[in-house]
Amino acid sequence: MSHTNKITGLVDRFGRTHNYLRISLTERCNLRCFYCMPAEGIPIREKSEFMTVEETLSIAKTFVDLGINKIRLTGGEPLIKKGFNELIEGLGKLPVELAMTTNGVALDKYIDVLKNAKLNKLNISLDSLNEERMNAISRRSFFTKIMENIDLAINQGFEVKINVVLIRDVNNDEIIDFIEWGNDKPISLRFIEFMPFDGNQWDERKKVDLEEILSTVYKHYGVAQVIRIDDEKNDTSKNYRIAGAKGSFGIISSVSNPFCDSCNRIRLTADGKLKNCLFSASESDLLSQLRNGQDIKEVIVSNILNKKKERGGYSDFNDNMLHTMKNRTMTAIGG
Repeated sequence: MSHTNKITGLVDRFGRTHNYLRISLTERCNLRCFYCMPAEGIPIREKSEFMTVEETLSIAKTFVDLGINKIRLTGGEPLIKKGFNELIEGLGKLPVELAMTTNGVALDKYIDVLKNAKLNKLNISLDSLNEERMNAISRRSFFTKIMENIDLAINQGFEVKINVVLIRDVNNDEIIDFIEWGNDKPISLRFIEFMPFDGNQWDERKKVDLEEILSTVYKHYGVAQVIRIDDEKNDTSKNYRIAGAKGSFGIISSVSNPFCDSCNRIRLTADGKLKNCLFSASESDLLSQLRNGQDIKEVIVSNILNKKKERGGYSDFNDNMLHTMKNRTMTAIGG
Protein backbone atom coordinates (compact mmCIF):
# COMPACT_ATOMS: atom_id res chain seq x y z
CA MET A 1 0.00 0.00 0.00
CA SER A 2 1.27 3.46 -0.86
CA HIS A 3 2.38 5.52 2.12
CA THR A 4 0.11 8.35 0.93
CA ASN A 5 -2.98 6.29 1.81
CA LYS A 6 -2.09 6.76 5.47
CA ILE A 7 -1.76 10.52 5.25
CA THR A 8 -4.37 12.42 7.25
CA GLY A 9 -3.19 15.90 6.39
CA LEU A 10 -1.59 17.64 3.45
CA VAL A 11 1.42 19.45 4.88
CA ASP A 12 3.96 21.47 2.88
CA ARG A 13 7.65 22.13 3.61
CA PHE A 14 6.71 25.16 5.70
CA GLY A 15 4.47 23.21 8.07
CA ARG A 16 1.20 24.50 6.65
CA THR A 17 -1.63 21.97 6.79
CA HIS A 18 -4.08 22.16 3.88
CA ASN A 19 -7.67 21.27 4.70
CA TYR A 20 -9.58 23.60 2.35
CA LEU A 21 -10.22 22.76 -1.32
CA ARG A 22 -11.67 25.24 -3.82
CA ILE A 23 -13.20 23.48 -6.82
CA SER A 24 -13.91 25.44 -9.98
CA LEU A 25 -16.89 23.83 -11.69
CA THR A 26 -16.70 25.74 -14.96
CA GLU A 27 -14.71 28.45 -16.72
CA ARG A 28 -17.91 29.85 -18.18
CA CYS A 29 -19.85 32.72 -16.65
CA ASN A 30 -23.05 34.65 -17.30
CA LEU A 31 -21.25 37.92 -16.48
CA ARG A 32 -18.16 39.51 -18.07
CA CYS A 33 -16.57 41.41 -15.17
CA PHE A 34 -13.50 43.04 -16.70
CA TYR A 35 -11.13 42.17 -13.83
CA CYS A 36 -11.97 38.49 -14.21
CA MET A 37 -12.77 37.77 -17.85
CA PRO A 38 -11.85 39.44 -21.16
CA ALA A 39 -14.81 41.18 -22.87
CA GLU A 40 -14.88 38.59 -25.65
CA GLY A 41 -14.92 35.78 -23.09
CA ILE A 42 -12.36 33.00 -23.19
CA PRO A 43 -11.79 30.40 -25.94
CA ILE A 44 -14.39 27.63 -25.93
CA ARG A 45 -12.71 24.29 -25.38
CA GLU A 46 -13.88 20.75 -25.95
CA LYS A 47 -16.22 19.44 -23.26
CA SER A 48 -13.92 16.43 -22.87
CA GLU A 49 -11.18 18.69 -21.45
CA PHE A 50 -13.25 19.34 -18.32
CA MET A 51 -14.17 17.22 -15.34
CA THR A 52 -17.52 15.44 -15.49
CA VAL A 53 -19.75 15.40 -12.41
CA GLU A 54 -18.54 11.86 -11.61
CA GLU A 55 -14.88 12.81 -11.99
CA THR A 56 -15.32 15.91 -9.82
CA LEU A 57 -16.89 13.80 -7.07
CA SER A 58 -14.18 11.13 -7.36
CA ILE A 59 -11.37 13.69 -7.02
CA ALA A 60 -13.18 15.46 -4.18
CA LYS A 61 -13.48 12.16 -2.28
CA THR A 62 -9.74 11.58 -2.68
CA PHE A 63 -9.02 15.00 -1.19
CA VAL A 64 -11.34 14.22 1.73
CA ASP A 65 -9.38 11.00 2.31
CA LEU A 66 -6.27 13.19 2.57
CA GLY A 67 -7.74 15.46 5.23
CA ILE A 68 -9.79 18.08 3.35
CA ASN A 69 -12.78 19.10 5.49
CA LYS A 70 -13.96 22.23 3.69
CA ILE A 71 -14.89 22.54 0.01
CA ARG A 72 -15.86 25.76 -1.74
CA LEU A 73 -17.43 25.70 -5.20
CA THR A 74 -16.33 28.44 -7.58
CA GLY A 75 -16.25 29.19 -11.30
CA GLY A 76 -16.66 31.01 -13.65
CA GLU A 77 -20.17 30.82 -12.27
CA PRO A 78 -20.72 27.47 -10.53
CA LEU A 79 -24.51 27.57 -10.84
CA ILE A 80 -24.36 27.30 -14.64
CA LYS A 81 -22.46 24.00 -14.48
CA LYS A 82 -24.42 21.27 -16.26
CA GLY A 83 -25.39 18.63 -13.71
CA PHE A 84 -25.04 21.03 -10.76
CA ASN A 85 -27.91 19.42 -8.83
CA GLU A 86 -26.35 15.96 -9.07
CA LEU A 87 -22.93 17.32 -8.13
CA ILE A 88 -24.07 19.23 -5.07
CA GLU A 89 -26.11 16.22 -3.93
CA GLY A 90 -22.99 14.05 -4.13
CA LEU A 91 -20.78 16.57 -2.34
CA GLY A 92 -23.45 16.93 0.36
CA LYS A 93 -22.84 13.31 1.34
CA LEU A 94 -19.16 13.94 2.10
CA PRO A 95 -18.03 14.79 5.66
CA VAL A 96 -17.10 18.38 4.75
CA GLU A 97 -18.29 21.93 5.25
CA LEU A 98 -19.63 23.19 1.92
CA ALA A 99 -19.53 26.78 0.69
CA MET A 100 -19.91 28.53 -2.66
CA THR A 101 -18.82 31.74 -4.38
CA THR A 102 -21.40 32.96 -6.88
CA ASN A 103 -22.44 36.10 -8.73
CA GLY A 104 -25.98 35.49 -7.49
CA VAL A 105 -27.73 35.77 -10.86
CA ALA A 106 -29.28 32.28 -10.77
CA LEU A 107 -29.30 31.75 -7.01
CA ASP A 108 -33.10 31.74 -6.59
CA LYS A 109 -33.38 28.60 -8.75
CA TYR A 110 -31.07 26.57 -6.47
CA ILE A 111 -31.94 27.65 -2.93
CA ASP A 112 -33.62 24.35 -2.00
CA VAL A 113 -30.91 22.24 -3.66
CA LEU A 114 -28.23 24.05 -1.65
CA LYS A 115 -30.17 23.69 1.60
CA ASN A 116 -30.66 19.96 1.06
CA ALA A 117 -26.88 19.58 0.60
CA LYS A 118 -26.30 21.58 3.80
CA LEU A 119 -24.43 24.24 1.85
CA ASN A 120 -25.26 27.33 3.90
CA LYS A 121 -22.28 29.62 3.30
CA LEU A 122 -22.44 31.91 0.28
CA ASN A 123 -20.01 34.51 -0.99
CA ILE A 124 -21.83 36.72 -3.48
CA SER A 125 -19.93 39.08 -5.76
CA LEU A 126 -21.19 42.67 -5.97
CA ASP A 127 -18.87 45.45 -7.13
CA SER A 128 -21.19 48.44 -7.02
CA LEU A 129 -24.42 49.55 -5.37
CA ASN A 130 -25.08 51.73 -8.39
CA GLU A 131 -27.02 49.84 -11.07
CA GLU A 132 -25.49 51.61 -14.04
CA ARG A 133 -21.97 51.17 -12.71
CA MET A 134 -22.47 47.52 -11.72
CA ASN A 135 -23.81 46.74 -15.18
CA ALA A 136 -20.80 48.52 -16.73
CA ILE A 137 -18.33 46.52 -14.59
CA SER A 138 -20.08 43.21 -15.33
CA ARG A 139 -20.89 44.11 -18.97
CA ARG A 140 -24.35 42.63 -18.32
CA SER A 141 -27.65 43.90 -16.84
CA PHE A 142 -28.44 41.67 -13.86
CA PHE A 143 -28.11 44.22 -11.03
CA THR A 144 -31.74 44.00 -9.87
CA LYS A 145 -31.73 40.19 -9.93
CA ILE A 146 -28.49 40.03 -7.93
CA MET A 147 -29.81 42.43 -5.27
CA GLU A 148 -33.06 40.43 -4.98
CA ASN A 149 -31.13 37.18 -4.59
CA ILE A 150 -28.85 38.65 -1.92
CA ASP A 151 -31.94 39.50 0.14
CA LEU A 152 -33.40 36.07 -0.61
CA ALA A 153 -30.26 34.30 0.65
CA ILE A 154 -30.25 36.39 3.84
CA ASN A 155 -33.96 35.74 4.45
CA GLN A 156 -33.46 32.01 3.85
CA GLY A 157 -30.88 31.87 6.63
CA PHE A 158 -27.69 31.53 4.60
CA GLU A 159 -24.45 32.92 6.01
CA VAL A 160 -23.75 35.62 3.42
CA LYS A 161 -20.53 37.41 2.56
CA ILE A 162 -20.41 40.06 -0.15
CA ASN A 163 -17.22 40.20 -2.23
CA VAL A 164 -16.32 43.67 -3.51
CA VAL A 165 -13.25 43.99 -5.75
CA LEU A 166 -12.06 47.56 -5.12
CA ILE A 167 -10.44 49.31 -8.08
CA ARG A 168 -9.25 52.91 -8.07
CA ASP A 169 -11.31 55.27 -10.21
CA VAL A 170 -13.88 52.52 -10.72
CA ASN A 171 -15.65 51.94 -7.40
CA ASN A 172 -13.33 53.05 -4.57
CA ASP A 173 -15.68 55.99 -3.91
CA GLU A 174 -18.30 53.48 -2.64
CA ILE A 175 -16.45 52.20 0.44
CA ILE A 176 -18.68 54.05 2.90
CA ASP A 177 -21.83 53.38 0.85
CA PHE A 178 -21.13 49.65 1.05
CA ILE A 179 -20.47 49.74 4.79
CA GLU A 180 -23.65 51.75 5.42
CA TRP A 181 -25.61 49.27 3.30
CA GLY A 182 -24.09 46.34 5.19
CA ASN A 183 -24.59 47.84 8.64
CA ASP A 184 -28.30 47.02 8.49
CA LYS A 185 -27.86 43.43 7.29
CA PRO A 186 -26.43 40.31 8.98
CA ILE A 187 -23.69 40.03 6.37
CA SER A 188 -19.95 40.39 6.07
CA LEU A 189 -18.60 42.70 3.39
CA ARG A 190 -15.14 41.89 2.06
CA PHE A 191 -13.17 44.50 0.19
CA ILE A 192 -10.74 42.65 -2.09
CA GLU A 193 -7.63 44.13 -3.67
CA PHE A 194 -7.48 44.17 -7.46
CA MET A 195 -5.14 41.27 -8.32
CA PRO A 196 -3.04 40.62 -11.43
CA PHE A 197 -4.20 37.93 -13.86
CA ASP A 198 -3.96 37.37 -17.59
CA GLY A 199 -6.04 39.80 -19.61
CA ASN A 200 -7.35 42.05 -16.83
CA GLN A 201 -5.16 45.15 -17.40
CA TRP A 202 -3.87 45.09 -13.85
CA ASP A 203 -2.01 48.23 -12.83
CA GLU A 204 -0.47 48.76 -9.41
CA ARG A 205 -1.91 52.29 -9.32
CA LYS A 206 -5.44 50.84 -9.45
CA LYS A 207 -4.86 48.96 -6.20
CA VAL A 208 -6.66 50.22 -3.06
CA ASP A 209 -4.87 48.84 -0.02
CA LEU A 210 -5.86 48.16 3.57
CA GLU A 211 -4.40 51.39 4.94
CA GLU A 212 -6.32 53.52 2.46
CA ILE A 213 -9.60 51.72 3.14
CA LEU A 214 -9.19 52.05 6.90
CA SER A 215 -8.23 55.71 6.58
CA THR A 216 -11.47 56.34 4.66
CA VAL A 217 -13.50 54.47 7.28
CA TYR A 218 -11.83 56.18 10.27
CA LYS A 219 -12.34 59.59 8.69
CA HIS A 220 -16.06 58.94 8.23
CA TYR A 221 -16.92 57.15 11.48
CA GLY A 222 -14.15 58.15 13.86
CA VAL A 223 -11.57 55.68 15.16
CA ALA A 224 -13.54 54.85 18.31
CA GLN A 225 -16.53 53.58 16.31
CA VAL A 226 -14.50 51.10 14.26
CA ILE A 227 -14.10 47.86 16.21
CA ARG A 228 -11.48 45.27 15.24
CA ILE A 229 -12.95 41.77 15.25
CA ASP A 230 -10.86 38.71 16.04
CA ASP A 231 -9.98 36.89 12.82
CA GLU A 232 -10.73 33.20 12.58
CA LYS A 233 -7.89 30.75 12.07
CA ASN A 234 -6.66 30.82 8.44
CA ASP A 235 -8.82 33.90 7.77
CA THR A 236 -7.83 35.77 4.62
CA SER A 237 -9.38 39.04 5.76
CA LYS A 238 -8.74 41.54 8.53
CA ASN A 239 -12.19 42.09 10.00
CA TYR A 240 -13.98 45.08 11.53
CA ARG A 241 -17.40 46.21 12.67
CA ILE A 242 -18.92 49.64 13.08
CA ALA A 243 -20.28 50.05 16.64
CA GLY A 244 -23.94 49.02 16.76
CA ALA A 245 -24.01 47.54 13.26
CA LYS A 246 -25.62 44.20 12.36
CA GLY A 247 -23.03 43.52 9.68
CA SER A 248 -19.24 43.61 9.55
CA PHE A 249 -16.58 44.25 6.93
CA GLY A 250 -13.22 42.74 6.13
CA ILE A 251 -10.28 43.64 3.94
CA ILE A 252 -8.48 41.04 1.81
CA SER A 253 -5.14 42.41 0.67
CA SER A 254 -3.55 39.55 -1.28
CA VAL A 255 -1.13 41.88 -3.04
CA SER A 256 0.00 44.44 -0.46
CA ASN A 257 -0.41 42.37 2.70
CA PRO A 258 -0.45 38.64 1.84
CA PHE A 259 -1.62 36.00 4.30
CA CYS A 260 0.59 33.20 2.98
CA ASP A 261 1.94 32.13 6.39
CA SER A 262 -1.43 30.67 7.38
CA CYS A 263 -2.52 29.43 3.96
CA ASN A 264 -4.55 26.22 4.07
CA ARG A 265 -6.06 26.38 0.58
CA ILE A 266 -5.71 24.27 -2.57
CA ARG A 267 -7.39 24.92 -5.93
CA LEU A 268 -8.77 22.45 -8.44
CA THR A 269 -9.53 23.99 -11.84
CA ALA A 270 -12.51 22.99 -13.97
CA ASP A 271 -10.18 21.07 -16.29
CA GLY A 272 -8.82 19.01 -13.43
CA LYS A 273 -5.53 20.79 -12.73
CA LEU A 274 -4.29 21.21 -9.17
CA LYS A 275 -2.92 24.65 -8.25
CA ASN A 276 -1.38 24.95 -4.80
CA CYS A 277 -1.53 28.76 -4.97
CA LEU A 278 -3.73 31.29 -6.74
CA PHE A 279 -0.60 32.84 -8.26
CA SER A 280 1.23 29.61 -9.04
CA ALA A 281 2.32 29.13 -12.66
CA SER A 282 2.79 25.39 -12.19
CA GLU A 283 -0.09 22.91 -12.13
CA SER A 284 -0.53 19.16 -11.66
CA ASP A 285 -2.84 17.35 -14.08
CA LEU A 286 -5.08 15.22 -11.83
CA LEU A 287 -7.74 14.59 -14.46
CA SER A 288 -5.42 12.86 -16.93
CA GLN A 289 -3.99 10.72 -14.12
CA LEU A 290 -7.50 9.76 -13.00
CA ARG A 291 -8.56 8.87 -16.55
CA ASN A 292 -5.44 6.75 -16.95
CA GLY A 293 -6.42 4.77 -13.87
CA GLN A 294 -3.51 6.05 -11.78
CA ASP A 295 -3.59 6.84 -8.07
CA ILE A 296 -3.81 10.64 -7.82
CA LYS A 297 -2.92 10.74 -4.12
CA GLU A 298 0.81 10.69 -4.86
CA VAL A 299 0.45 13.63 -7.24
CA ILE A 300 -1.58 15.65 -4.72
CA VAL A 301 0.88 15.05 -1.88
CA SER A 302 3.86 15.93 -4.08
CA ASN A 303 2.18 19.10 -5.36
CA ILE A 304 1.49 20.40 -1.86
CA LEU A 305 4.96 19.48 -0.67
CA ASN A 306 6.43 21.68 -3.41
CA LYS A 307 4.30 24.72 -2.62
CA LYS A 308 6.25 28.00 -2.57
CA LYS A 309 6.48 30.02 0.62
CA GLU A 310 4.41 32.92 -0.71
CA ARG A 311 2.37 34.04 -3.73
CA GLY A 312 3.50 31.30 -6.07
CA GLY A 313 7.13 32.31 -5.66
CA TYR A 314 6.60 35.99 -6.51
CA SER A 315 8.03 37.99 -3.63
CA ASP A 316 6.59 41.24 -4.95
CA PHE A 317 3.92 42.33 -7.41
CA ASN A 318 4.65 45.20 -9.74
CA ASP A 319 4.04 46.17 -13.35
CA ASN A 320 7.42 44.79 -14.52
CA MET A 321 6.75 41.41 -12.93
CA LEU A 322 3.59 40.99 -15.01
CA HIS A 323 5.62 40.60 -18.19
CA THR A 324 7.19 37.40 -16.84
CA MET A 325 4.23 36.12 -14.82
CA LYS A 326 2.54 33.06 -16.35
CA ASN A 327 -0.99 32.43 -15.12
CA ARG A 328 -4.52 31.96 -16.31
CA THR A 329 -7.35 34.47 -16.45
CA MET A 330 -9.21 34.60 -13.13
CA THR A 331 -12.24 32.85 -14.59
CA ALA A 332 -10.05 29.94 -15.77
CA ILE A 333 -8.55 29.51 -12.29
CA GLY A 334 -11.68 29.75 -10.20
CA GLY A 335 -12.56 32.64 -7.90
